[in-house]
Amino acid sequence: MLPDIDLLFPFIQHRGPTHSIISALVVFAPFFVAYRKQAVPYFVALVQHSLVGDYIAGGRVQLLWPLTRMYFGTSLDIRSPTNVALEWIMFLTAMIVMLGLKDARTLFQAHKSNLVLAIPTLTVLLPTMLSFPMQVPTLLIPPHVIYTIMFTAAILIEVPATLKVVKNRLAKR
Repeated sequence: MLPDIDLLFPFIQHRGPTHSIISALVVFAPFFVAYRKQAVPYFVALVQHSLVGDYIAGGRVQLLWPLTRMYFGTSLDIRSPTNVALEWIMFLTAMIVMLGLKDARTLFQAHKSNLVLAIPTLTVLLPTMLSFPMQVPTLLIPPHVIYTIMFTAAILIEVPATLKVVKNRLAKR
């Protein structure tokens, strides 16, 4: 859902540079250097948003920005059985990978990076669910609910730890 960070910035066109595979490679380069193979599932998760979520269903994306500003996509309807099936396949794959890599355990521990989950939660998940049934097909509500619960729990786990650090820093002044 990170490519949809463009929704927070009105000067960046939605489905433009943040949905580019080339931008994803540039952003992920340090992670590949630092984490090597361990970064691959996260990179795949990142680009699947642009390739499955927006290229196949949802419209046109600037997949090869900055090499070209040309838009690509099939414009398959979000409610089509093909899109719903692809979304479920990607969701189940993400869950299996997360469980297989034991990232679920890490997700539910206090860590500052959990706060970053506020971006997809507030820009995509909650607004999309609040617009139900206009934007989300009924069959895609369960993955949205599960992601929302997981991300919100991870954020709430970190908030007390962050507040404690802030309180300690303020007390030292």
